[in-house]
Amino acid sequence: GIAVGMATEIPSHNLTEVAQAARLMLENPETTLDEILAVMPGPDFATGGQIISTPEEIRDVYATGRGSVRVRARYTFEDLARGQWRLVVTQLPPNTSSQKVLSEIEDLTNPKVKVGKKVLSAEQQQTRAAMLSMLEAVRDESGKTEDVRLVFEPKSKNQDRDEFVRTLLSKTSMEGNVPVNLVFVGLDGKPRQKALTEILAEWVAFRIQTVRRRTQYRLEKALDRIHILEGRKLVFLNLEDVIALIRESDDPKVALMAKYPLSERQADDILEIRLRQLARLEGIRIEAELSELQKTREKLEDLLGNEKRLTALISREIAQDAQNYGDERRTLIEADSQTRVDKKIVDEPVTVIVSKMGYLRQRTGHGHDASIMNYRANDAFAVSFECRTTDTLVAFGSTGRVYSIPVANLPNAKGDGQYVTNFTELEPGEKILHYLQASEDATVLIATSAGSGLVCEFKDLISKIRTGKAFIKLEKGDTVLAPQVVTSDRPLVAALSEGGRLLIFPAQDVRRLPKGGQGVTLMDLGSREKLLAIATVSEAGLTVSGTGRGGKDREERIRRAKFEKYLGNRARKGKVLEIHFKATQLTALGGSEVFDDTAEDEPQAPETNLDLL
Repeated sequence: GIAVGMATEIPSHNLTEVAQAARLMLENPETTLDEILAVMPGPDFATGGQIISTPEEIRDVYATGRGSVRVRARYTFEDLARGQWRLVVTQLPPNTSSQKVLSEIEDLTNPKVKVGKKVLSAEQQQTRAAMLSMLEAVRDESGKTEDVRLVFEPKSKNQDRDEFVRTLLSKTSMEGNVPVNLVFVGLDGKPRQKALTEILAEWVAFRIQTVRRRTQYRLEKALDRIHILEGRKLVFLNLEDVIALIRESDDPKVALMAKYPLSERQADDILEIRLRQLARLEGIRIEAELSELQKTREKLEDLLGNEKRLTALISREIAQDAQNYGDERRTLIEADSQTRVDKKIVDEPVTVIVSKMGYLRQRTGHGHDASIMNYRANDAFAVSFECRTTDTLVAFGSTGRVYSIPVANLPNAKGDGQYVTNFTELEPGEKILHYLQASEDATVLIATSAGSGLVCEFKDLISKIRTGKAFIKLEKGDTVLAPQVVTSDRPLVAALSEGGRLLIFPAQDVRRLPKGGQGVTLMDLGSREKLLAIATVSEAGLTVSGTGRGGKDREERIRRAKFEKYLGNRARKGKVLEIHFKATQLTALGGSEVFDDTAEDEPQAPETNLDLL
């Protein structure tokens, strides 16, 4: 990683391919990403494996500098006697080992109860049963002859091979994503996420700069040596005079520089020469070395003065390094779809029953009276949904998260059902407040006690993970109200405040947020006032229910004659209900009911406030 909180994930690549890409960029700085990918199609891992991401997905990763590639283990089938066979894995994805795969198989076939749970979850039990029904044995035969050799033996020779492989790949790390995060420290010294073309261009520029500095350094060394040898050559031409001058002079260095055109560097070198270096043979060597250095100087000066020659030199050096240290690609790149084990579900009508304590179950067919079914002690019926086995039940948590529960995973109605935490992983202290089931394209209205709300489609609430997803933004002390489905028969929203005010407005005025959030204001509330309930209604009217004197349940219908009084725009205060009990709930009246606009409600006996008296 890089400092200041930045991370980098750069997968390994093939040296030969990288060298080809660098030479392309060196020869043509305008080389496109597609031209680079033609010679360097993707990462190359030391462990081999197969990259199953499509070329388009790989290109997007290199174009943006961020993403992931999906890598799968490579395997073969070995046929044995009497029709028997076995699966042999010979290459694994990066960051995966034979020991890790064996450990994962052990966890699947012999799962442990999760922390905070008392029994195995339904998913753990289903996975365990599936693995034990198809896998007879697994062993690691890796050794000197083969780096990786994992052998999987099926329970039966009649086992479907493709299904056998799909199950193992989807349940273990033999197939997974390898993250890519191309964060580099560039020539400007700053870490930044960059595209592949930008990285190669900066490296080529850095390499040109490096080779230029190296050439300049070698030229300076050659010139310095030439300077020394020219001084020695002058000494050999006047050897007798130089020896006499050194012998008779009090300061030989100054005397030499005064009599001969020598620099201080040359004079120091002459005075440090040993006597044996004054032989005639040494003079011949000086002439030869001087001649060679002159050629080197001309060559280096030509490189520094000719950009094309310098580029050609760098290209040859890169090619030579690739030849010396490069090898063949180990990772196969062949696009394929992600491995999934789809559970075969029979599409049939069912009724989902939810108890007040949060126990879930399903019963085949529609039209059941769930209130008369048996429940656990101190438990009772809460809500039921008529749907199909291919549908999804959504649970709303107290923290604003939503959880998806496939209806097909629910137990049958013979027992008392299973608790909701067997199908979800709630956050600490979180509780499930509401449940909802609808068609995927159904419009759902979600509101909070703070008076805000949003509209989305039911499919926006569905997630594929047990931990759900954060969808509704809540402030401290706020709660999620029961979600409502908006239909063409019920296009209006009725909002009831804690102060007994009612506001009715069109549902189309509420903002649609597919990814969730805080939403918009549904009703203008007073200080410390809460929104008690919402309902989607039609012009047929609605029922206001609550608690009267003595704790008795009371209700009153707002019919068409009074309905228009509470109509208004979203985010208004609404009108105070003309009732004599504390309203807590709203219910829509069915559109099929026929009401007389001129009919009056049955008179309600006014309540007496004893405390006030």
